[in-house]
Amino acid sequence: MKETIKIALLAVIAVTLIVNTMGQRGMIGGGADEKTGTTMSSAAAATPGKAASISEAEKPFDPIAKEAEPVDLGPKTTVKFAQYDHDFGTIKQNSENTYVFDFTNTGTEPLLIQSATGSCGCTVPDYPKEPIAPGATGEIKVVYKPGTQKDAQSKTVKVVANTEPKETTLRISANVKE
Repeated sequence: MKETIKIALLAVIAVTLIVNTMGQRGMIGGGADEKTGTTMSSAAAATPGKAASISEAEKPFDPIAKEAEPVDLGPKTTVKFAQYDHDFGTIKQNSENTYVFDFTNTGTEPLLIQSATGSCGCTVPDYPKEPIAPGATGEIKVVYKPGTQKDAQSKTVKVVANTEPKETTLRISANVKE
């Protein structure tokens, strides 16, 4: 009997924690409408077709949400890469292949690279995190590990910076043999 009571109490505590957490994140129950000051019921909040007025600060955190849009990094500058494409030629499976894309900040403002992301896990870029002064050079090192991929392969690296346009695409290609 005592074990049953303990389990029931733990279940009640767990449910209470879940309800409180969901309520704090705005996933269930009311909350006041910002414009009217009225409280919206759970049923009204869950009614399909009715859009709730929720500010950005009130939206729940979603760790699985789509990658955030690039943020404005301040004054714009320009960048010029020595090459935008590189062909590794014929390489072997399970090899490690590195290429360095050299660039110059051709603008009048410091270059701030927000991110550099490969099109898949086999393509890993490394980029400067510090500002690149006008006229200065930098490099983005890309490591391509084809694993068991075969034949003609083409991968991209998307570079997001305070340039116009915000995104620059670099490309690598290879013919992968066993």
